Amino acid sequence: MPNANESATRIEQSAVKLVRTGRWAFIAFAAVLVSVSSSVLTEDEQSDRHPITMQARAPLAMCEDPDVKVGAVELVERASDEGVKIVDVYIKVEGLADEAGKHAVHIHETGSCSPCSAAGGHFDPGPHGHSHPDGNHPFHAGDLVNIEVDDSGDGELVTITSRITLSPGPLSIFDDDGASLIIHVDPDSYCPGGEEAGCAGGARLACGVFKIQD
Repeated sequence: MPNANESATRIEQSAVKLVRTGRWAFIAFAAVLVSVSSSVLTEDEQSDRHPITMQARAPLAMCEDPDVKVGAVELVERASDEGVKIVDVYIKVEGLADEAGKHAVHIHETGSCSPCSAAGGHFDPGPHGHSHPDGNHPFHAGDLVNIEVDDSGDGELVTITSRITLSPGPLSIFDDDGASLIIHVDPDSYCPGGEEAGCAGGARLACGVFKIQD
């Protein structure tokens, strides 16, 4: 029987593989959508179109027991036709059979998960930043959409944001204290009625600290 470290490594490797599989499926789908416009570009223009500029990754572990690894998140920054930086978000979790349903997902302002409360509030760099999870939600730069976990405990989220960057600048998550990703116990209602306790997902279920990938 494998020990705890071997099991954690297997889960993390499996999650990364699934995250990256989902990433390339997403990219392939996007390629189909732009195939008509791409056909009028020269080879040189096509090779320079929307290059990946930076990547970051965070392994995800349970807040109640950080030794329990449950998945991974990968961020991929690329350029866009508008000149702004786009970040593709790929999240894969497994082993959460007791947590079937939707869960809030946010980028938090501090790169720490020890404990999960050390991640701080939602990433919202300012100049009038307001990181309170319920008080300024869903206007934070780090706010994302829910992830859904099925009855077998697996979940996957593929989404996109222009609210953050990985590279240096006013929206970069790699400031002095970094950033983390939190998956919450409850779903995000996106607080349609304004400030309301727990409307952004409530307690913290899993956490991971972002690191730049070479």
